[in-house]
Amino acid sequence: MAAVTTSTERSLNRLAIVGVLIVTMIFLAPIYWIASTAFKPRNLSTTIPPTVVFTPEVSPFVKLFTKRSQLRTPPTPEEYAAAPWWERMVFDGGEKVVRDGKGNVQWSGYPSRFMNSLIVAIVSTILAVGMGTLTAYGFSRFKVKGEGDLLFFILSTRMLPPVVVAIPMFLMYRAVGLNDTHLGLIILYTAFNLSFSVWLMKGFMDEIPKEYEEAALVDGYTRMQAFFKVVLPEAATGIAATAVFCFITAWNEYAFALIMTNRRAQTAPPFIPSQVGSGLPDWTVIAAGTLLFLLPVAIFTFLLRNHLLRGVTFGAIRK
Repeated sequence: MAAVTTSTERSLNRLAIVGVLIVTMIFLAPIYWIASTAFKPRNLSTTIPPTVVFTPEVSPFVKLFTKRSQLRTPPTPEEYAAAPWWERMVFDGGEKVVRDGKGNVQWSGYPSRFMNSLIVAIVSTILAVGMGTLTAYGFSRFKVKGEGDLLFFILSTRMLPPVVVAIPMFLMYRAVGLNDTHLGLIILYTAFNLSFSVWLMKGFMDEIPKEYEEAALVDGYTRMQAFFKVVLPEAATGIAATAVFCFITAWNEYAFALIMTNRRAQTAPPFIPSQVGSGLPDWTVIAAGTLLFLLPVAIFTFLLRNHLLRGVTFGAIRK
């Protein structure tokens, strides 16, 4: 590629860079707004024009993790002075922390919902990627009768939105006792992600030369050993990419989680909007829950960044 020499080309490159920066700022603006609202006082969350400069506080996170009730009368100076620092900020917000008969703080349902999301998303991702990888390997390496029809049938499971089948699935789950259970959500998310996993992994499997496995078989490896020691390392990029997409889908799913669960297995997406105050939504608490909800996906994608950038035939001679 020739070097840029003319002033016109340099100007166009600079304009392109400015355009990319503007688009990036537009896409990052909602994330900044959620993050900033999570640290705002409640009275500044809906100001017009929006408040950009403010003193950050962690009271939204305290409210998110504890049960609250509206203060009908302000606390006395003695009560305020005796309260812990994190409870004082709740007092300042016009609310108080709810305690049980033993004086222990009553925690909200967010920690359990967050843990439910982790359990369901991680287990369903492992199952979907694992079964999808094995199925894709079979379609890629062996002659399967009616392969095209089978692949189309697998893909057809993604043609309907989840809301369409949510009510029938709820009735079936209620009949067999799987509603409001972790196992029920894991089965649903695994089945929903399996078709995507098979199709994506088949493309990666097709790009791995068969000669690698044949050489391993000549060296005395069994088919299973060749799969685990030759194919899987070469397919690490595809597995990582598939895992990220499956995890994001299961982590953000809302319709099934709203209809199929109530309390015991409810995940964070349907729980976060329920965090409202007395009369008006407490947007700072909702923003705090949303910000914490974004972290696992960002961390998971960050940990797999090296695999996502690595070529399928990394470290080997391409066919």
